[in-house]
Amino acid sequence: MADSSKTSPSDAAPSKAGRLIRIAVLLVVCLLALAGGLVAAVGPQRAMALLGGGGKPAAPDETHATEAAAHGGGAAGGHGAEAQKNIVVTPFKEIIVNITSTTATGRQTTRFLKLNLALAYDSRIAGAENIEERKLFLRDSFQDYLRQLNESDLQGTIGLVRLKSELLRRARAISDSDAPQEFLIADLIVQ
Repeated sequence: MADSSKTSPSDAAPSKAGRLIRIAVLLVVCLLALAGGLVAAVGPQRAMALLGGGGKPAAPDETHATEAAAHGGGAAGGHGAEAQKNIVVTPFKEIIVNITSTTATGRQTTRFLKLNLALAYDSRIAGAENIEERKLFLRDSFQDYLRQLNESDLQGTIGLVRLKSELLRRARAISDSDAPQEFLIADLIVQ
């Protein structure tokens, strides 16, 4: 009687061939993923240059100049230079307000917040002419907001980003325009 539990050499060959096919397919998929990552990281032209299909790779300065020319920028006064001419920066008088602070023991105290800032706005956008005449109203709105803050609201980069975005939101609401573009903070001191 023959033992049926043993495999014959002909049964082992298809399983080895199947494993080799799976490994080859997996290898091809990995290479395609690697190539896709390379193209996504450096761009199609540089990827082709790295692989030897695109001639010599362009120097970084040449690439930047080509991209700037394609987008209307460049040294000849393109898009960026035109936008800079229309940005007006108007400084505000120094703002000093009391804010709330919590000590390590949990006691509420008062601290001073000193803020020097300037508003950058685009003079081409409708309503930009309202900013200078409503500057006193803007300052009043800023003081109302600043007095509601806690010292912890101003900590870290996220605190500064929140402060700028809230001041910008108020400036746009009061000027009734999208002309306000950004706040520039010269001094922010909590004492």
